[in-house]
Amino acid sequence: MRTNRIRSFRSWDSSECIEHKRAAIKVGLSSDSFENDLKSHLPIALEMAGHDVVDFGGVGRIDHNPYEEFIVPMAESVAIGDVTKAIVVCGSSVGASIVANKVPGARAAFITDSFSAHQGVEEDAMNLMCLGCLVTGQALAWELVQIFLRAQFQIKRVRRFESDLLDNRTTTNKQ
Repeated sequence: MRTNRIRSFRSWDSSECIEHKRAAIKVGLSSDSFENDLKSHLPIALEMAGHDVVDFGGVGRIDHNPYEEFIVPMAESVAIGDVTKAIVVCGSSVGASIVANKVPGARAAFITDSFSAHQGVEEDAMNLMCLGCLVTGQALAWELVQIFLRAQFQIKRVRRFESDLLDNRTTTNKQ
């Protein structure tokens, strides 16, 4: 899989995002109250790539509200389709993925590698990616975001899961 590699958000120019401008989507973005460069640069890079960014907040909050107050509304928004995909940025991203997965219809995962960024979408219908700003650098995070946004769920997986469910129901009813 070809990815657009960049050194940082600042080195990014429009010639590197041609693919993304053709496939612009509505992206939800949220973070915990931890001030971080990744969350502050990500909306700019997403908009430069032609995406519509819906910021659910969280960065630079003085009152340090629990991140659940930002993540849950965003997870609900992606679950009902108001935003196509969503990204959470926080320290480790473990708690964020746990909170997001409690929302029915939100399918979140903590992503640290390019394979999981596309495989999670293609095979598991992941619609919310969690990034840990204390464990993932800016350049890698941007690469993961691009892969995540470009990936499409493969409908053949749904058919396989549906047939597995039907087989299980048939077996259960016969017993």
